[in-house]
Amino acid sequence: MQNYKKLINVARGKDAGDILLKNCKIINVYSSKIEEGDLMLVGRKIAGIGKYGEYKRAEKIIDLSGAYVSPGFIDAHVHIESSMLTPFEYAKAIVPLGTTSAIVDPHEIANVLGQDGIKFMLESSKNHNISFYFMLPSCVPATHLETSGSTLLAKDIEPFINEKWVRGLGEVMNYPGVINTNQDLMLKLLISKNKRADGHAPGLKGLDLNSYVAAGILSDHECIDINEAKEKLAKGMKILIREGSGAKNLDALITLVNDKNCGRFSFCTDDRHPEDLVSGQHINYSIKKAIKLGVDPITAIKMATINTAEHYKIDRKGAIVPGYWADLVIFDNFKAFNILKVFRSGLLVAENNKFVGKSRQKKGSLIRGTVNVGFFDRNKLKVKNEGKKIRVIKLVKNQIITEEEKYLPIEKVNKNINKNINKNINANIEKDILKIAVIERHLASGNVGVGFVKGFGLKQGAIASTVAHDSHNIIIVGTNDEDMEVALHKLVECQGGEIAVVDGKVRAILPLPIAGLMSKKNVFEVTKQKEKLLSEVKKMGSPLANPFITMSFLALPVIPKLKITDLGLVDVSKFDFVSLYTN
Repeated sequence: MQNYKKLINVARGKDAGDILLKNCKIINVYSSKIEEGDLMLVGRKIAGIGKYGEYKRAEKIIDLSGAYVSPGFIDAHVHIESSMLTPFEYAKAIVPLGTTSAIVDPHEIANVLGQDGIKFMLESSKNHNISFYFMLPSCVPATHLETSGSTLLAKDIEPFINEKWVRGLGEVMNYPGVINTNQDLMLKLLISKNKRADGHAPGLKGLDLNSYVAAGILSDHECIDINEAKEKLAKGMKILIREGSGAKNLDALITLVNDKNCGRFSFCTDDRHPEDLVSGQHINYSIKKAIKLGVDPITAIKMATINTAEHYKIDRKGAIVPGYWADLVIFDNFKAFNILKVFRSGLLVAENNKFVGKSRQKKGSLIRGTVNVGFFDRNKLKVKNEGKKIRVIKLVKNQIITEEEKYLPIEKVNKNINKNINKNINANIEKDILKIAVIERHLASGNVGVGFVKGFGLKQGAIASTVAHDSHNIIIVGTNDEDMEVALHKLVECQGGEIAVVDGKVRAILPLPIAGLMSKKNVFEVTKQKEKLLSEVKKMGSPLANPFITMSFLALPVIPKLKITDLGLVDVSKFDFVSLYTN
């Protein structure tokens, strides 16, 4: 009661507040105007906007000299694990960039550790100078086409649905399961019916899209072209425009935004890797880029704030009005968009690109080791030459979709000379056709899927990672079986990470001991390790900016067209396995 009385009295100028921000240009996302004046804060809330300098003053006065004040930015969809940072270190990295809230889907760690993974994220996300809201993983495993570390049924996620920070059901990737009324998926959607359900339906259209939306799934972050986004928008879906490290869709979609429909769009990152965070790319980057491409600045701010808050039913956030939480971003102008200060719940948490919030870290629940591989040697990587063409996964530049290419191996069995000559298919470095393998690492089952991929450009060695969406088995791309084997054994030793190996020696490694997904180090240390890794892979011949991101999506059998899991080669359009060999 006392806090309410104080808030009301400060709001009307009767009592002094805690912080007075003078001479502001305040972005009002409700009126779509910029209001010049003062902003009074009391406790964790905004007391009001006006000429508070004429009344009783605050304990602390900050003259902003005409700088802009925006509501704190909200990331509409992100997997923290993709940053390779713990939630605490992730918050320290993005708060200086203006992000004060994020809608988090922990399905990466849930695919490894199930309920224990969700608990770890919930517990370790507390008291981090940021607000993390959670969507419960809906597809663990994502499909029946891979081996996951866990299976989460409706009964397994139901205990979490009423948690304070849970906002609903995470991206429903198994859209065939929805449109074919899979019983467990129906139960999950019913459990979350009073909250939100996020979508993940690349390319879905027509009557199938009708059924997906009818199930109550009202957002999508997988649109890659404007026609797809138009149809989903017309059918009532919120379009989350993704600009991340792996997939970048802002250029393709932003021209669809206009004054009449702008309330139906939000910004999300989906994933941002540490090197991008260090270079200042998060939701702030999406806003700045949208403005540069012609979007009205206030519209861009709305897409980063109130649109997301209202969609996910986040009370009293996303706007600068009396009684709302004092999540604020202060920046110089819309062109340079330099962020000067960031407040979260009335506390200064970042200033001049530096984190200045509380450094106390909340420990998450303990988790076990997760990289469990049975006996493995290079013989498991051999592919028999049957004298037929083989299917090759072909990369698509700057996208996580792939294409299929057919290839007739140069090596052919010469039965007249020696049955053992060229009996196996190896990588063809000249044609950039390399070997790819996915090794199951949760149950030590011994499952190994082997295929071929085009587009990595390696001239020597092998690269490997325990980050392989969404089941996060070990994925390896290499020019030879020997280096691929060494890479795998090294990752088992350090319980996860990313690695580059040449001639049997480790050139660089980034350890990720937390579920094989996250480091214990801060964003700068992780970035330094990652830069060393990328530098070595470039020396190995790869022209890709970040081949590890590209590689991580090649085991995801819900994104077209040709992918690979520990169980084999998958044609995503058929949602089924296909033979490596073809006519």
